[in-house]
Amino acid sequence: MKALILAAGFGTRLLPYTQQLPKPLFTINGRPVLYYAVNHLLDAGCTKIFINAHHLADAVAHFVDSHPSKQLLEVVFEPVILDTGGAIANLGARLADDDFFVINADVLCNFDLSYLMACHKASKALATLLVHDCYRFNTLCVDQTTPELGIIKHFSQAPEFGLAFTGIQAISPDIFEYMPPEKIFSSIDVYKKVCELGKISAVKAKQFYWRDMGTPQDYQHTSRECLAAQIFGIAQSQIDDIDIQSIAGDGSDRLWFRARYQEKSLILSDHGICVDAAQTNNGTAQLNAFIKIGKHLTAKGIAVPQILGHDTISGQVAVADLGGTHLADHIQGMDTPQVIHWYQCVIDSLIDFSFKGIKNFDTRWTCQTPSYSKQMILDLECRYFMQAFVTKYLGRTEPLENFTRAFSHIADNALIHAMNGLMHRDCQSKNIMIHDGRPWFIDFQSARPGPFQYDLASLLIDPYVTLPQVVRDQLINYALEKIGLKVSFDIDAFMHSFRYCCISRNLQMLGAFGFLIRVKNKTQFEQYIPPALNELEYRLKTLNEPELAGLTHFVQSLQGDLK
Repeated sequence: MKALILAAGFGTRLLPYTQQLPKPLFTINGRPVLYYAVNHLLDAGCTKIFINAHHLADAVAHFVDSHPSKQLLEVVFEPVILDTGGAIANLGARLADDDFFVINADVLCNFDLSYLMACHKASKALATLLVHDCYRFNTLCVDQTTPELGIIKHFSQAPEFGLAFTGIQAISPDIFEYMPPEKIFSSIDVYKKVCELGKISAVKAKQFYWRDMGTPQDYQHTSRECLAAQIFGIAQSQIDDIDIQSIAGDGSDRLWFRARYQEKSLILSDHGICVDAAQTNNGTAQLNAFIKIGKHLTAKGIAVPQILGHDTISGQVAVADLGGTHLADHIQGMDTPQVIHWYQCVIDSLIDFSFKGIKNFDTRWTCQTPSYSKQMILDLECRYFMQAFVTKYLGRTEPLENFTRAFSHIADNALIHAMNGLMHRDCQSKNIMIHDGRPWFIDFQSARPGPFQYDLASLLIDPYVTLPQVVRDQLINYALEKIGLKVSFDIDAFMHSFRYCCISRNLQMLGAFGFLIRVKNKTQFEQYIPPALNELEYRLKTLNEPELAGLTHFVQSLQGDLK
């Protein structure tokens, strides 16, 4: 038995991603969709499978060369795309000896193809199409002789009364007699003419798994549910029993979902489609950082959600479900001693993150920069503040060069006495979950070697939770005491860098808020700008250094722009 997989198309609905990777090689659970199509046909008894190719045909050929059953596979290159009917006709001489399958390369399906072929042979039809009820695609009018079998009458039925073609079909070689002489044509156009003769039959599928992955949304949804099914340990036929619901994110562009099956649950993080193998795309770099750093931290016993599985191309990562309680929510209504207790727990975990996390950490895992450096402070914190907050958010025109000396001074002093370990880089209360009576760190994909002082600053000047200065001082003293149990260090030097890390973090926060509000239209962050700007002004005035005088005066002037 033979088959043809239609894989030549440009994948226009998946642009721009298909400019780099042909649609049949987009992955589900780490395997190309084409892999599943091939194995489905092999399981049905096919001994020869043709795969037509045109767009990025070399990539399809490479897949075939690496398949365990490559001796049964053959790529048929089309210099010009022949459309579905032309692709079948092009192989007429090689498919003429028996009934054969034709399937689309962009569908995932678990229907028993042997049963489809048996129904086809029994029907004596020229072609038997596997159909089902899918409102989005319901265009076929089927005159059903039984609940499962029928004859296709026409292809222009109203969706509420029609059925949908799955892209899977069994065909008799007699169909070649009805094909036109031209080389480029659609098989559906042939079927429309032949169905008037009652020679196109249908098998209606029920309780089976089928997904079309022609659009980014359909592809990513399919990847999510298949990844969840793999982790839950259930078959494709049970996937519809998985409940996947969107959950609120925060400042990130990533989408978040919670998947539930019976008593089990997990969280899915959608980084967007990632087909950039060189990692020049920020989404791809963040995805790889998230996976590699997450696995590293888990192996070190650090409190981060375990990564349960991922699919790189679709950008899906499944992690353990830590519930929905952030530190900011958890401490609401608590008295001061309770708040201090929880922050002390976070500091304990943060020290582990820094001291344990840096061991055997590979800087090749990081995104943006390999470490927290002076150039990173100048570009991603100081420049970010000026461009995203001052210019974009406030509409002020102020040359960055006016503060070159001040920003260089901040960067130098933040790093001069850095207690370097592994820094989280965004250690604020909404990136800390409370689960099983302890704090857990999330959003760790920006981790890199850097000063512990920066993470401590991020935690204590967090605009989402306004801690009184007396509480901050108590927590700083606690951190100094706990660190002192691990290493000997100069407290004054530590605090010197800490004060400057507070400023660099404050600049980054305001830049992020400006970007999120003006570019991402996330106006909920507007409420945090006044406290963050007040904090920056306070920090600069407290230092009272000549090198920072101009910047201090400028920040004070920004207060008027908020009114």
